[in-house]
Amino acid sequence: MKQKVFMAAVLLFMTGILAGCGGTGSEPDDYATNQGYETQAVSGSQKGKEDQISEETAKGSGMSKSDMKVGVLYLSDPSEGSGYSYTHDLGIQGMMDNLGLSNDQLVRKIVDDTDEEGSRQAIQECIDEGCKIIFTTSWGYMEVTSEMAEKYPDIYFSHGTGYMSNGKNFNNYFGRIYQARYLSGIVAGMNTKSNKIGYVAAQDINNSEVTGGIDAFAIGVESVNPDAKIYVRVTNSWYDPEAEEAASKELLDMGCDVMSQHCDTPFPQTLAQEYGVYGIGYNSDMSKETPESCLCSVIWNWSAYYTAAVQSVLDGTWDGSNYYGGMSEGLVQITKLASFCAEGTQEKVDEATADILSGKNNVFDGVLETNTGEQVGTEGATLDDATITGNLNWYYRNVEVLD
Repeated sequence: MKQKVFMAAVLLFMTGILAGCGGTGSEPDDYATNQGYETQAVSGSQKGKEDQISEETAKGSGMSKSDMKVGVLYLSDPSEGSGYSYTHDLGIQGMMDNLGLSNDQLVRKIVDDTDEEGSRQAIQECIDEGCKIIFTTSWGYMEVTSEMAEKYPDIYFSHGTGYMSNGKNFNNYFGRIYQARYLSGIVAGMNTKSNKIGYVAAQDINNSEVTGGIDAFAIGVESVNPDAKIYVRVTNSWYDPEAEEAASKELLDMGCDVMSQHCDTPFPQTLAQEYGVYGIGYNSDMSKETPESCLCSVIWNWSAYYTAAVQSVLDGTWDGSNYYGGMSEGLVQITKLASFCAEGTQEKVDEATADILSGKNNVFDGVLETNTGEQVGTEGATLDDATITGNLNWYYRNVEVLD
């Protein structure tokens, strides 16, 4: 996918963004402070530099920073303190801090992404309140976002996950989360004793975002532990606390001693700690909820993208390009490993990280065998990002999906 302007801006801002979700700016805004959030922000000296850049470039073909207003649609309440929406809001807070925007320049809306009329109304409210750019953070907002972008060509729309865009005022953003998933698979494979690893998944095989993460995780597990198996329970919902809790209990009751997830609540982690086994969190650093069991978490640093996107609107350099970053851009990573990880885990992760960053390991390399015995891929080649995120409808050979 095209990256163009965003990549240059991302590299500039990433020089100051703190690694992981635990970084805090020198002056986090009131909302973050009141909610107990940790913001992703640049250092004070870098922040001053970015403020200067914003003021200077706003005099060109973009807009004045004082005229900027940002709208965001969330799947759930980010103030709950973990999970998908919380992590996106960390990124939004980081962007606000990086660019020196005030609280009254941000409009948050919480709406179920399966509710098309509610999503349409939330976007309309953002527009009516003067938002110049609107981020819709979940898959289900995609078609409504596309519709509203056509209706309002002078407003910028940016949709997270999914695949639709128009190359003008509506783009798509996502990242190579499969790189971090692979690393977390190594951690799981090194630390399971039962060789049963649980995975709570929001969607089934028809959603490449989820399936690609499971497969990358499974490939990582196999690279260090070919005897281990990944057991997947699908909830068929991006956010369903009851289903996620039930799925976690089912996997734990069958003897899984490491729990991973692609779901919004921390139930796979909190229940793993209750059962006295390990967990691998997702979206945010879940060791804060489960310090005794969390081996690591797979996390997003969304402020890398949000800062670049809003800056491009201020600069007048937005060109409608889709964004797809990875570990090298600082968008995805795993958190620091727990001190109780098995001996040798860190060394294996470090080795794999170096191989990914150098291009030696692209995760989906060569010929791969599915759990139905079919073969995909080509010797000496690797699957491209479009396939991994938009056309990957198979599970790796060590994956078993529960009926």
